[in-house]
Amino acid sequence: MITPSVGFSLSQWNSYIDGYSRICTSGAASFLGTGHRERRILPIRDGLGNQTRGQEGKIAIEFTLFENIMIVLGIETSCDETGVAVYDSDRGLISHEVYTQAVHAEYGGVVPELASRDHIRKLPVLVKDVLEKSRTGLREIDGIAYTAGPGLAGALLVGTSVARSMAWALGKPAIAVHHMEAHLLVPMMEDPNLEFPFVCLLVSGGHTQLVHVSGVGRYQLLGQSIDDAAGEAFDKTAKILGLGYPGGPALARLAEQGTPNTYKFPRPMVDRPGCDFSFSGLKTFALNTWNDSGQTEQNKADIALAFQDAVVDTLLIKCKRALESTGVKTLVLAGGVSANQALREQLQVFGQEKGVRIAYPSPQYCTDNGAMIAYTGSLRLMAGESHSQNTYTVKPRWPMIELGPPA
Repeated sequence: MITPSVGFSLSQWNSYIDGYSRICTSGAASFLGTGHRERRILPIRDGLGNQTRGQEGKIAIEFTLFENIMIVLGIETSCDETGVAVYDSDRGLISHEVYTQAVHAEYGGVVPELASRDHIRKLPVLVKDVLEKSRTGLREIDGIAYTAGPGLAGALLVGTSVARSMAWALGKPAIAVHHMEAHLLVPMMEDPNLEFPFVCLLVSGGHTQLVHVSGVGRYQLLGQSIDDAAGEAFDKTAKILGLGYPGGPALARLAEQGTPNTYKFPRPMVDRPGCDFSFSGLKTFALNTWNDSGQTEQNKADIALAFQDAVVDTLLIKCKRALESTGVKTLVLAGGVSANQALREQLQVFGQEKGVRIAYPSPQYCTDNGAMIAYTGSLRLMAGESHSQNTYTVKPRWPMIELGPPA
């Protein structure tokens, strides 16, 4: 934003633009600064482009140089999705692409070696496509963020090697991003009014956690699954019902055809204090119910609905406890299972009744994606954090509580 310190005519304003734009493009003014005021004496030119002589031919202009405006390339390869994105801290998300691997469907689950090979095949193509669509040159990238864990070791190494190699070749900083922290923070990318503190329900294929979030890197674990995560339970129950892989979305669609209250599933661990979860018993209960049923298509839909209701009710009960224990009035839903419509609807009803704000990302940012990695990386890079080019490690198991504020 530019504010003139003295009044001047429209023609003078137009003629000043030439001098100002040349300063911006020549590198004389850096726009990677933060919010300090700058005062420049710029020449006024006449209609022929000649500088007006004398002091009256100059004008004092005050403007703000914004610091820490960064363009970050994000790379996600933790499991079976290859994600790449370009995020601009000033303009927001510019471009992103996600490729979901189909090779695992015939096996009923992710095969780590096949996942790694597919990342190798697809990642360079996605990087090229995203940069072209965003009209961003490699030299314009200010930093590269990549998923370093948790996830499959081989898959993580693919993204890490590409990101580190690019950063080294370009002379740019690189930063290792925690996959679950990225899920937790991505709702803030879409909603600038979402502020700390909040409680986050992280529900993905391998994780179910309740976290008290007071800032970037300031996390208190309130509860987590002691066995199967909610996403795992969805996929395994879907496999029992013969729904294929990935099973979670298929089971949710089938549940829409179910008859309410045909079956009653337990709500695990709700009779115990605390916010921990356990979903492995629900999978067993679903298996026994299916074996004892007539195994018709309607039985299948009714079991899917009963299972989903049990998971949603359990998550809601534990969310209520987490909010009560922290006194926080904002609940953020994140992770792959956060796309489940029944879960969103139940939380919205609860939020309206109790005056709790409910926030969650768009469905495209619920599953693994490069946008969340680029956004989280930008937050930490702009705070001055980056990791040594000599560091080349991944963390398949990486508790989020090991993270700290940007340093």
